[in-house]
Amino acid sequence: MTREELEHAIRAACDIAGDDAVYVFGSQAILGQFPDAPPELRQSMEVDVAPKTRPEMADHIDGSIGELSPFHREFGFYVHGLSIEAATLPPGWQDRVIPVGDEATTVGSIGLCLEAHDLAASKLAAFRDKDRDFVRVLLTERLVDRAVLVERIRLLNIPDDERERRVQWVELTTKGRRPRRRRSSSR
Repeated sequence: MTREELEHAIRAACDIAGDDAVYVFGSQAILGQFPDAPPELRQSMEVDVAPKTRPEMADHIDGSIGELSPFHREFGFYVHGLSIEAATLPPGWQDRVIPVGDEATTVGSIGLCLEAHDLAASKLAAFRDKDRDFVRVLLTERLVDRAVLVERIRLLNIPDDERERRVQWVELTTKGRRPRRRRSSSR
């Protein structure tokens, strides 16, 4: 997926929901903070969104531009409308979202993309293979800082033993790696 496709998804979701903003909280939220994210992070053809003020419209988004819809067939990606509660997020995430909206989006269509550390913590809360692979790339490419990620994991509302398992995974994943220059973030 590209940043332009993300912007298209945001416009379409806002139009369908009758909302001026949607939260973008799946893997493609990384394009908010890092429009040129490595290809390994842009593999998904799905954009997970939740209408900001009209959450009841999530099913309408899913039904109109979701998987196997005419939109999906035409553009090669789709928008999955969900409730934001579908994600496990650290407290304060709303204050750290990255707004996406420029000349490519119409007035009143903005995507509020999860910040990279919040996205990584959410992915590790789910802890599926694909989520760990995603976070591994974030760490390897220095798109997230290990210490900040650990802080965010410690804030997750998950059982203590699960939280510690995620922290240990981050520590083991980052142990012994060589320093690498961090990519700059574009907003």
